[in-house]
Order: sequence, then structure tokens, then C-alpha cells
Amino acid sequence: MTSVVSKPLSWRLLAAPVLAMIAVIVLSNFAVQFVINDWLTWGAFTYPFVFLVCDLTNRAYGPVAARRVAWIGFVIAVGVSGLIAPWRIALASGAAFITSQLLDVLVFNRWRRASWWKAPLIGSLVASVVDTGVFFFLAFAGTAVSWLHLAGGDLSFKAAMAVLLLAPYRVLLPHLQTWAPAPTR
Repeated sequence: MTSVVSKPLSWRLLAAPVLAMIAVIVLSNFAVQFVINDWLTWGAFTYPFVFLVCDLTNRAYGPVAARRVAWIGFVIAVGVSGLIAPWRIALASGAAFITSQLLDVLVFNRWRRASWWKAPLIGSLVASVVDTGVFFFLAFAGTAVSWLHLAGGDLSFKAAMAVLLLAPYRVLLPHLQTWAPAPTR
């Protein structure tokens, strides 16, 4: 696997990705409570940005940093989400989030040397399938919510967002070199 070899990662370096991750998770956990139709909640519009944050962190600082951001985001966001969302949604979100983020880091690193778009796209798509299945099952199975419909709509939207978020990823790529050294073996 490819990793970034440099000075130890400081809190200052990871502050922006950690804060971005927390903001997206908290907003998404609040927004997922509001159903738009049989296929979507408002959380579908915000949550795909966690994969963008993870992939940019991974590209800039490497997999160790991306996993660190995921774990920090997980702990803080689940705590905060527990205050603004029902406990079942907060726990489902945490389980789905950490599983999918660690999977995204793994898949991204397997593809990081391929064309610029392959690692973030493939990582986001694979992680989205796992995230959607885990979250909607844990959050809504056994309730009156038609969670299979919501999961199908959510996954479709995440796939579309994975493609759309390639544009900001590409725009930010040249700027990542100023944030961290290039990956080395």
C-alpha cells in the first residue's frame, strides 16, 4: 500500500478534514429523519460528502491520516448525533460510517496509482453499498418506515453523487500538493 511518509501528523494538519467530516455526519444524521418521498431522505444530499472528505484526506496525507480522521469523526459525530437524532439513527450511522470509511480507505489505496478518478469513484461506490445496507437496516428495520425503498433511492443517489463529486475532487487535486508531501512507498 502507498502511504505518505513525512513528519508526524499533527492535530493542526487534520483539523480541517476532521471538522468537515463531523459537520457532514451531524448534518446528515439530522437530515435523514426527513423523508422527501418513498425513495429519498434529505440526508441523501449531504452524506456523500463524507467520501469526498475521506478521499481528499487520503490523497493528501495518506491512509493513516484518512483512518485517523474517520475514527475521530466517528467518535465525535456519534456523540453529537446522539443529541440531535434518535439513538437508533445515531448508532446505525456510526456503525455504517466507520465500516464504510475504513473500506473506502482500503479500496482507494488499492486504486490510488490508477487514473486520478478511479480511486475516489471505485472507493466511494463500494463503500456506499456497504454504508447504505448497514445504515438503513440498523436504523429502520422493524419500523413502519419503508427502508428498502429508502435504501434503494439513497444508494442510487450516492452513486450519482460519487460521479458528480469527481469534479470538486479533480479541481482540488493540484492544491493537495501544497498541503502534504506526495505519497511514497
